[in-house]
Amino acid sequence: MTDLARRFSRVAAQQGARTALITPAERVSFAELERRASGFAATCAKRGLGKGDRVLIAMPVGVDLYVALAACWRLGAVAVFPEPAMRLRGLRHAVAVTAPNFLLASGLYRLIRLLPPLWCCPRLAPADSDRGHVPAVDLTPDDPALISFTSGSTGAPKAIPRSHGFLTEQFQAVRQVLATEREETDLVAFPVFALVNLAEGRPTVLPDWKLTRPEAVSPKALSAWIRQTGATRALLPPALCETLAAAEIPKVLHSVFTGGGPVKPALVDRLRNAGPGLRVVSVYGSTEAEPIAELDWADVGAEDRAAMAEGAGLLTGAPVPGTQVRIVADEIQVAGAHVNAHYLDPQQETGTKIREGATVWHRTGDAGRLDGQGRLWLLGRSDGVAPGRDGPLYPFAVELAAESWPGVSRAALLSGDGGPLLVYEGTADPVDCAAKARALGLADARRVAAIPLDRRHRSKVDYTELRRLVAG
Repeated sequence: MTDLARRFSRVAAQQGARTALITPAERVSFAELERRASGFAATCAKRGLGKGDRVLIAMPVGVDLYVALAACWRLGAVAVFPEPAMRLRGLRHAVAVTAPNFLLASGLYRLIRLLPPLWCCPRLAPADSDRGHVPAVDLTPDDPALISFTSGSTGAPKAIPRSHGFLTEQFQAVRQVLATEREETDLVAFPVFALVNLAEGRPTVLPDWKLTRPEAVSPKALSAWIRQTGATRALLPPALCETLAAAEIPKVLHSVFTGGGPVKPALVDRLRNAGPGLRVVSVYGSTEAEPIAELDWADVGAEDRAAMAEGAGLLTGAPVPGTQVRIVADEIQVAGAHVNAHYLDPQQETGTKIREGATVWHRTGDAGRLDGQGRLWLLGRSDGVAPGRDGPLYPFAVELAAESWPGVSRAALLSGDGGPLLVYEGTADPVDCAAKARALGLADARRVAAIPLDRRHRSKVDYTELRRLVAG
């Protein structure tokens, strides 16, 4: 076993009957999770699953998912996770790119067995009948642990192999962000963070909603789930923070960690108004580098807020320890032991990875800057920068400024043949918005009923779809 796998087993032995995972269907202790993972690993071994085998995992987020993942790692198998937001297209892409030789599916996901490339793959799924024990295989830090995918928002999803050593480094980086001296129970809407909690011996509440449909969660239901489970902290994307801000926030919840999309001052204010005293921490990162920077909004003063409203960009805070950040031609580049250095297809590294001796810099594709305090400010996607009357216009600089105007609930910057365009939603007067947009150096402003958002977290502007909407 590797360091992280050993930690899972050691924590399970220490925590015993203490709750590890809470779902709508069950509460599972650390000891029970360990027993189920051991039993399922024995079943999988009998079916021929072994070191190096690639296992396509298609399961809802629940206890069985973590049982399955732990079992795979005991045997040295490599878990393949398709991009769920892309649904069938993402599944087909994952199968084509990784060529799995085992299928681990449950519920309706079993139907994917009908896909021709999976006909010959043995199907596995955790069951109550799983019993037995199999010795954990010896693994090195370089052995592959899992393959995940980028969101595909800027092209075909890239397959990212993660070794056991990489996962250990990522665990060390994330645990610093989530560090606490209190006994906590975390509601986690990002499945990877549940792994950190399992390794830390911290109880995790899993969502009682479908992760690919955050917009379907009602404020009342979200509040009720927090109250029912006693969650003291919540790890949610901005879209679900909007939902939480519209709810009656239970007093037991004292902190919210959010990321996966821009975390703006207006959202933070709504959260704090709904839950006085609520701590809000935003985390900036990407699929290849998570986390990069963090910001406790209690440290954001009036000067910082004024700067964001006046076009300085979005403050994301100081880089997390162990992360190197540099700005090259306005682009944020990062390096560190928890920053992915490879893609499964080496050809996809051209233009995204810069190798300087032993250091591999990842090009995030985000424009940004570092201030005099060493804090990182986001300016938006580099390919979204538009030529303005007085120089380049950066997406977040324009959008945050516009969202400070009365009646503008969301804004987006688009380049066009007629010049840069501000697209916004809300009740603001079109004539007034157009005048303000021109004052910022844009050609015009246009109101739409709703700005389309990304499929993964429903928290970032989908600029490709927005261009189609405006062109239509």
